[in-house]
Amino acid sequence: MRIWLLRHGEAEPRARTDAQRCLTEAGRNEVRRSAAHLVGRPLQTILASPYVRAQQTAELVREVLGFGGMVETVPWMTPDSDVDDAMLYLSRRSESDLLLVTHQPFVGALGGWLVSGQRGDALPMATASLAELEGEGVAAGLMHLRSLRHPNK
Repeated sequence: MRIWLLRHGEAEPRARTDAQRCLTEAGRNEVRRSAAHLVGRPLQTILASPYVRAQQTAELVREVLGFGGMVETVPWMTPDSDVDDAMLYLSRRSESDLLLVTHQPFVGALGGWLVSGQRGDALPMATASLAELEGEGVAAGLMHLRSLRHPNK
């Protein structure tokens, strides 16, 4: 199984609510650079947070890749999501190649948990950072970090 974790691109500092913050132009460019690393990868499904900036990020990835597969909004995949909930949800998925588009601190915590099995061992995920994890299945400490890319500003 392969999971790619993508943090949304740079977002505007304020909006009516945190969930409504949109990507900046710099954030859009960051996402395009990160998405280029996914070209030719066998993605089956893109899972995205319901927050506007994550939805915009997922749509940009879709455009860059010409991705015709599913983009699924996952209501619980927000900045403060629980890693245990994510593990339960991901263990029920049948795809072997998933992209998750989400937020800090959740994305770093999930990546760290999958790789090290330690709660305090988060992956350093800047805006539009892309991590590639691989393993036999979704389990704490049993996935390997294949790459971690941070877009150049």
